[in-house]
Amino acid sequence: MFNNLLKFEDAIVNLEEVLKIEKSEIVRDSAIKRFEICFDLAWKSIKIYAKGQGSECFSPRGCFKTAVQLKLIDNDSSWVRMIEDRNVSAHVYSEKMADEVYSRLNEYLILFKNLKEKL
Repeated sequence: MFNNLLKFEDAIVNLEEVLKIEKSEIVRDSAIKRFEICFDLAWKSIKIYAKGQGSECFSPRGCFKTAVQLKLIDNDSSWVRMIEDRNVSAHVYSEKMADEVYSRLNEYLILFKNLKEKL
């Protein structure tokens, strides 16, 4: 768990760093990639934590539901939207979609930071 949590913390720092840079197409795309990395490390950290608590989850959606049950995160629609944004950003690329996802990354950064504190 410790190693995964360190990677998650580093990924959060990297996301925060790119979000401080003035938006350009390159910055936007880099921020989205860093978001995807944070997202993957977030649900995998939850999976490891949950197993230590006697629960199991096997997918991002399942792990975020488990995180709500374990009181690691609030039952917030932002997490559901985050899952949808991750799926879209990884599988369907368009400029409009990229701009929409980018516009929510600061909100997601806060959610990631709060999760990290609880883990």
